[in-house]
Amino acid sequence: MHLSMVRAALISVLALGVIAPLPTPSSAQTRGSGLPLPRFVSLRATEVNMRTGPGVQYPVEWVYRRQHLPIEIIAEYGTWRRVRDWQGAQGWVHQSILAGRRTFIVTETARTLRQQQDSQSSPVARLETGVIGRVMSCPIDTPWCKVEVQGREGWLRRVELWGVYRHETIE
Repeated sequence: MHLSMVRAALISVLALGVIAPLPTPSSAQTRGSGLPLPRFVSLRATEVNMRTGPGVQYPVEWVYRRQHLPIEIIAEYGTWRRVRDWQGAQGWVHQSILAGRRTFIVTETARTLRQQQDSQSSPVARLETGVIGRVMSCPIDTPWCKVEVQGREGWLRRVELWGVYRHETIE
């Protein structure tokens, strides 16, 4: 078969939508919401499929079963978001199952939730690895964030949680 015939056949198949072209990294960065990248969001649903590509035709690589889990959007392609979780796994999820609610997860070791922005302040609670909570605020020029976990409010250092950037301000 002549090369031009193969090319014409491939173009015909693509036009029919049988095979969707994979997005290039540059197109994944420029198409979508127009919001800054990267950024943190959280999972809206209790069950979320992470796929190998931006579409339902791509296989499910991972299933998340933790509502409000923080996730980092690192690229966009139409209504699909390339995300990274706290363990470094990456894949694609549909924007409809993501929420703008800011949450965090405790990683590595248990952390102490404090009453004030001071490591000597009275403890409010001990947060074990894997605990998810809500980020209430992260004031400018401070290494601390005010958070809430199961009705208890307190302060954690930014380095003690995953879901907030080091120099990010959240009001």
